[in-house]
Amino acid sequence: MMNLWKSKGFRTAVLSIDTNFHQGLMTVPSTPTSSTVSTYSGTLSSTSFDTSEPSPATSGLFAMPEQDLNDNEETELLSVSWNQDYSCFAAGTTRGFRIYNCEPFKETFRRDLKSGGFKIVEMLFRCNILALVGGAANSQYPPHKVLIWDDHQSRCIGEFAFRSEVRGVKLRRDRIVVVLEHKIYVYNFVDLKLLHQIETLSNPRGLCCLSHHANTSVLACPGLRRGQVRVEHFGLHMTKFINAHDNNVACFTLTMDGMLLATASTKGTLIRIFNTLDGTRLQEVRRGVDRAEISSIALSPNVQWLAVSSDKGTVHIFSLRVRVGGEDSSAQSSVVQSPALLYQNSSSGLDPLISTNTGANPSSSLSFMRGVLPKYFSSEWSFAQFHLPEETQFIAAFGSKNTIVMVGVDGSFYRCSFDPVNGGEMVQQEYVRFLKTDTKPK
Repeated sequence: MMNLWKSKGFRTAVLSIDTNFHQGLMTVPSTPTSSTVSTYSGTLSSTSFDTSEPSPATSGLFAMPEQDLNDNEETELLSVSWNQDYSCFAAGTTRGFRIYNCEPFKETFRRDLKSGGFKIVEMLFRCNILALVGGAANSQYPPHKVLIWDDHQSRCIGEFAFRSEVRGVKLRRDRIVVVLEHKIYVYNFVDLKLLHQIETLSNPRGLCCLSHHANTSVLACPGLRRGQVRVEHFGLHMTKFINAHDNNVACFTLTMDGMLLATASTKGTLIRIFNTLDGTRLQEVRRGVDRAEISSIALSPNVQWLAVSSDKGTVHIFSLRVRVGGEDSSAQSSVVQSPALLYQNSSSGLDPLISTNTGANPSSSLSFMRGVLPKYFSSEWSFAQFHLPEETQFIAAFGSKNTIVMVGVDGSFYRCSFDPVNGGEMVQQEYVRFLKTDTKPK
């Protein structure tokens, strides 16, 4: 089990496992793409940790020389990623990793590696457990290994080694998910036992997302066909395949309870919202007409808004109007008949009909000719917009009080606000250059 204690905004996680697990190195028999899963004696303990804020590591894997604290010029940014509730983000660099708080914006801490850096840094909410994957220049932890790092103890508490490059890692309090190009492995967090293996279409982007409510366990990943998303409802022992797009899927996200899925394809013009229980398409909105590379899709906590960022230099916000149980009566009745689904929905805070928004996405004035003119004339267009540097990858998320926060691979952080009634151009509230770099991660 995992217990959490608050600590100056962050928390220390204590992992408790069977005592037989402490007898040294544990190796799991290899599979065609996986080699070893290891833990280290004495590192996974049921004893309580000190709840003080983690101090800089001065020995072992990381070193943090005093003179390097403000030396950004020699550090290149490899990746940026949100934690599960978007309250902070992690930056993987050529020298280690850094953690930043969003409200108020500040660097919380950093860890510098003695040699090489990390291309993937995945946080577990605001606690001390992280998943790290090394960059190409990291000799100690190469790109085919996943390191489970306890920053409170400044030591590794587990390691996964594979025969191919790791494309992504996702965490929730009870699971570790490792994404390879053609396969996904789901492990139990407590003892690192392999629970599920999922075959996927070629997935070089490492696409995968998880629900984060305690009573729902949902995973979304690419299916085995172009444009298809596979949704695993582990708690219900149910798999749903959703044919989301004609082109390959480029980006998707789940609501915190996993009941809704928002997707975009490599074409990048349309964003579609689906019910993950029955696969019903609930809504479709249009980012634009020209092809674009979608960097991120975000859903607001109240599921009233959707934000999309792309390489066109614009973040779009759309108004949502979706049903949790589907738009037809048969979908609604299927939810009611299952006590498990009723329990999931009631705990999510979402009624069968999402509360109506005061704002609405504009649509073409020629929508009355739907079916005669090209499809984009009748599409729902964005409700609010914010302009950013073009061809720079940004990931966007919803902040508090009708705000959007955006982090760029150019080392920039933006916060802006939008009018929930009138929409239009968003207003910039904050801009920070948190890391000076001319390198743009791919």
